[in-house]
Amino acid sequence: MSIGLVKTAASDWFADAISGWDRFWFTPRLPHTLGVIRIATGLMLLYSQFVIALRLGDFLGDQAWVNNATIAGLHRGDFGSSDAARSYLWNLNSPSAIWLNHIVTMAASACLAAGFLTRFTAPLAWFLQLMLVHRLTGTLFGLDQITTMLAMYLMLAPSGSVYSVDSYLRRRMVESKRTTDFKIWLFPAATPSVAANIATRLAQLHLCVIYLFGGLWKARGTTWWDGTALWFAAANAQYQSLDLTWIGRFPVIFSALTHLTVFWEVFYCALVWPKHTRPLMLAMAVAVHGGIALFLGMITFGTMMIVANAIFISPEWISKLTTPKR
Repeated sequence: MSIGLVKTAASDWFADAISGWDRFWFTPRLPHTLGVIRIATGLMLLYSQFVIALRLGDFLGDQAWVNNATIAGLHRGDFGSSDAARSYLWNLNSPSAIWLNHIVTMAASACLAAGFLTRFTAPLAWFLQLMLVHRLTGTLFGLDQITTMLAMYLMLAPSGSVYSVDSYLRRRMVESKRTTDFKIWLFPAATPSVAANIATRLAQLHLCVIYLFGGLWKARGTTWWDGTALWFAAANAQYQSLDLTWIGRFPVIFSALTHLTVFWEVFYCALVWPKHTRPLMLAMAVAVHGGIALFLGMITFGTMMIVANAIFISPEWISKLTTPKR
């Protein structure tokens, strides 16, 4: 093969790679998948914040289980390694101020779920949730991380342009012919956009990273290698919603499910992209997280992980599914 042919082949490969990169990130996408995820995320944020409100003084302020000075010291590195997490809630001591802030936080989450003025309320809901997460270090679990992650990507796209109060207000605005550039920006149309695609791709890649490192972490433990991990989860009375100890009579089953779980998590990042293997990966996600929700008592976490996996569902399919037939 001549040098000229090699250069041509390399040039064509590079051009195809650049073209594929552009298609991956910058192909306009409908916002319908993001709209569904926005509703679920906003409702889950509102629910979790309502639960915190039931014992707000125990979570926030100087009389909390972990007081302001301690949590600030944890993040500054007074007791170990420092991190970049900061929160103005460290400085709130007044019960009235704490309650007012929490009411605003819940209102922003409700607006996100309803899709009301989402150009403003989506970033606000994410920011207030992030401040809450940074303040509540030590009392969080996977649900808070997933909802905060999804809220971050939802604010980057016109996720309120469909299935929302904003879409209703836009229709009224168009019908009345009272449009301005600001109103058109404030109430975006449910049309394909690059912003919707970028937000979707970032969320998809983030989910792949979560599963990859989750699978690799499992692979470091002996119980995931010897096939007993699911048995120990099923036999742990602290997490049981239903009695699953009967599975102990079928070691082949729980051993196979244990190894299958690790395989699914590690290879999710590769197999969720091809159209032929994607349905299998998503079906396994529903099965795994549905099982966690039903049998291990983590209903909210299991539900939101299924919602997060919906980011791989085609917006065209959701649009077709939700559009009334005439």
